[in-house]
Amino acid sequence: MRLTVSLIAALGAASVFAPAATAQQGPPPGCDDVPGAHDFDFWVGDWNVYGQNGQLGGTNHIEKRSNGCLILEEWTNTGGGDGTSMNYLDPTSGQWRQIWMGSNTYIDYSGGLNEDGEMVLVGEITYFGANGSQSAPFRGTWTPNEDGSVTQHFQQYDEANDVWNDWFIGRYVRQEDDPNAN
Repeated sequence: MRLTVSLIAALGAASVFAPAATAQQGPPPGCDDVPGAHDFDFWVGDWNVYGQNGQLGGTNHIEKRSNGCLILEEWTNTGGGDGTSMNYLDPTSGQWRQIWMGSNTYIDYSGGLNEDGEMVLVGEITYFGANGSQSAPFRGTWTPNEDGSVTQHFQQYDEANDVWNDWFIGRYVRQEDDPNAN
């Protein structure tokens, strides 16, 4: 009896905080009308990613989710490594934010479009493992190119030498447009 009363009380309290659902309600409106919500759409698609040497570095599947409010990235490199990021327009700051998780690497940064239409995110990269973690300032720039490709440029700050070092520079080519694809 005590469990039943507690369960009924908990369900009653939950209904106070949850919006009422009716049969007439459709899906939530999504983010299509939110200013800035389409700023990163140029990155959505299926891509082959090439390094500066012209060699295929991996593939990236990037799609909109949650009724247009989230961009999900699923990266796979040619060596079999992978990573995933969630990208969204943060409603509290008004900035785009990316949270990336890969094997022993975590990146959290935010920002937005610059005057040239590039997405620029600045934050921190953390390398972690059984022996602890180490973090450094990190930034990424995504540049949409006239041919439909996207250049991605990551840099990590070296505090000892007071310099930003290139971490990765790649060119994203849409798989359906890639003349080098099999």
